[in-house]
This record gives sequence, C-alpha cells and structure tokens, in this order.
Amino acid sequence: MAPTLLWVSMDWTMKLATAALFLGLTMVVTRDEDEGDMCLYEALSDTDAVLCKGLEVFYPELGNIGCMFVPDCNNYRQKITHWAEPIVKFPRALEGATYILVMVDPDAPSRSSPKAQFWRHWLVTDIKGTDIKKGKLQGQELSPYQPPSPPAQTGFHRYQFFVYLQEGKNISLHSKENKTRASWKMDKFLNRFHLSEPEASTQFMTQNYQDSPNYQTPGTGSSEPRDKPK
Repeated sequence: MAPTLLWVSMDWTMKLATAALFLGLTMVVTRDEDEGDMCLYEALSDTDAVLCKGLEVFYPELGNIGCMFVPDCNNYRQKITHWAEPIVKFPRALEGATYILVMVDPDAPSRSSPKAQFWRHWLVTDIKGTDIKKGKLQGQELSPYQPPSPPAQTGFHRYQFFVYLQEGKNISLHSKENKTRASWKMDKFLNRFHLSEPEASTQFMTQNYQDSPNYQTPGTGSSEPRDKPK
C-alpha cells in the first residue's frame, strides 16, 4: 500500500503544481490584456468620421490622432492639455496655393448644451501649400494655439480642424472677435471671406482626464467608475 500512497501523493502534487502554473499564466495574460485594452486607439463613430477628409494631425507620443479618441492611458488626456501645437499635414495640398487653418471646439461647454459654440482654438492664415503639404505652418497666426481643455463632467468634446483655400484675400478678425474665443460665429467669418467648403478636415475627441474611469483622486486608492459615453 505504501507505494500506492506515494503515487497518489505525487499525483496530487503534480496536479497542484500544474494548476498553480496555469493560474499564474492566466493572471499574466489577463493583466496584459487589460493593460492593452486601456491603451487601444478607438476610432470615432461613422457619424463623426464623416468629417475626416485628407487631413493629418500629429501630437507627441500619440502620432496621427485624426478620427480617433485620445486614448485613456499613459496620462494622454492630461498631457494633451499642455502640449504645444500639433503638426498638421495636408498631403494633397497644391504647391502654388495658399491655405487657412481653423481649429474649433463645437461642444463648448458641452456637446449636449453647446452654448459657447464655436470655441476658437487656433486660426492661421497665409499658409503656403508647399509648407502644409510637409506639415509646416509658417503663416500668420490670428489666434495662437490653445490646447484642448474640456471642463470636467462635460463629456467628450470634438476638436475639429479645417483647411480652406485662401484666394488672395487679406484675412483678419474683427476687434469683437479678438476679445474672446468663445461663441465665435464661424459661419459669418467664412461668409465674410467667401470661404466655401473646406479642402480637408478631421477631428478627434477627448474628455477631461478626471472623468476617466481609471482616474484616481490624489490621496485615494480608487475612484468610482463612470458610465462609458455612447
């Protein structure tokens, strides 16, 4: 009987060791998968993607963020509020043409109640086609770049970029327009200078980093999860 008992003991030892090894591997894979999910680059919905036409917007670490959500990882949603202006590239720009770049937030203060639409984040004129084709914006900056800074608890904001063909006109802002960036009458500006459909456009979306389900308030070990926007 002794040999039989020894065999049973070894058998269970092997089973326990195998189970422990399997459990360890499962936990590693799950953790890696969870971390990968946090850093996924999620594309915009088909409705929002309609605006993505031929324009590329590059931020540090993120790359081309056009037609995407800013990922909820590596503190990107906070970093983007401090980064300098992105590289904007229009590969199909005509070398002999001149362009205007407009960046706006149509969701100020929120998409459900855009009372301050449009918030003017950036306005550059007299951009040579040869420059924007390569991602260089050496034009006249009428409104210096202002990073995306969506207020807390206002949901996701769209940050839209438009490139218009500037046909020899001297583009300027009225004194009233220069007093504030909020509630900019973009349609009136475009009509004033006979700017029709944009030559290229794109947008990305982000929300306040404190609204992230993964955000932890300083001094606490956890944060209450929020519902994912639809």
